[in-house]
Amino acid sequence: MDYYPDSYKASRERFQQSLSLLQSKWPDAHLERHPSADQPDLSIDWLWADARQKKNLVIVTTGLHGIEGYVGSAVQKLFLDEFMPRLDPENTGLLLVHAINPWGMQQRRRYNENNVDLNRNFIWDEHFKPELNPDYDLLVPLLNSPRPLGSLFLSDVAFIMRLLVSLVRLGVTRIRLGMLSGQYRQPRGVQFGGQATQQSTRVMRNLFAQAFEAYEQVIHIDLHSGYGPRYQMSMVNATREPAPASELMQRFGYPLIVAANPSDFYTVIGDITEYIYQLRDEKYPSRQLFGTCFEFGTFGDSLLMQIRSMRATILENRVYQYGAKSRAAERKVKKEYGELFFPSESRWREKVMDDARQAFAGILRAYELFD
Repeated sequence: MDYYPDSYKASRERFQQSLSLLQSKWPDAHLERHPSADQPDLSIDWLWADARQKKNLVIVTTGLHGIEGYVGSAVQKLFLDEFMPRLDPENTGLLLVHAINPWGMQQRRRYNENNVDLNRNFIWDEHFKPELNPDYDLLVPLLNSPRPLGSLFLSDVAFIMRLLVSLVRLGVTRIRLGMLSGQYRQPRGVQFGGQATQQSTRVMRNLFAQAFEAYEQVIHIDLHSGYGPRYQMSMVNATREPAPASELMQRFGYPLIVAANPSDFYTVIGDITEYIYQLRDEKYPSRQLFGTCFEFGTFGDSLLMQIRSMRATILENRVYQYGAKSRAAERKVKKEYGELFFPSESRWREKVMDDARQAFAGILRAYELFD
């Protein structure tokens, strides 16, 4: 079976058809959806399967970064086929969310229709402060070129020169954090976190609140691709998670677990996993929570591959915002961007499944959701 879909439509149809699988164990399981206001063929879809005794809820979400939903769809299908049947419907429920960012998945972009990175949009107090991440302003000449893409060769020369200047001024760590953390003042720039809470974000905030209202313990796994070593998934935990990575690696039997901080991974403003922990801490302190991100690395984590990832991100946004002077250049940019989040290599795709199996089994067994 080919787990990896070739389109948003095919992925959504397969997800919707999974309802019958859930109903075989949870007869009252049902499908809900939040359609796009102006594109009825796009929607956030989710499957609810409530336990009879609402003790544990497992949440698996995909497509927060639209194009990453293709890998997420495959891993979510793996969960449905191999792990869902082993759960006890008496005390364990499921909430499976498909394509939090349906427009981005359809268009094969990381951002939504407003150019917002939804994983920078979960601001707790909904105050989107322009002054957050001041280093981003120093990187604007490197990250956001406000003109159509011409020659890729000349663009690369300019990119290297600007990168060298930035390295001298800021160093590697500040460049990485300045680019990746999120920013709230350049609507056409990369990593734009928005200036208001997006509708997709509101949908997820409401679902998380419903989860905590009903269940004693919540386990949330958000599926991503793009960052980290190429052939080893990283389990990325919120900084609010109290258990250290070394303890969790032993407990889950998984070899690579990090925290979302500058030394282990990188810090994110408005991150979904940090948000769910803050929601629990602020409003549902009696509930138990483990939340994490499965991050399937693509290009790799060496400095050279981080630069390659940066280049692909910058060029894709430039072509989307300002166009390209040749179709050949546009095709090359889109192909490279696709490889950044949805690699075509069979070995990589097989390793994704192996790592996901190991991580799912480790977490679910640790929380005694199956033997």
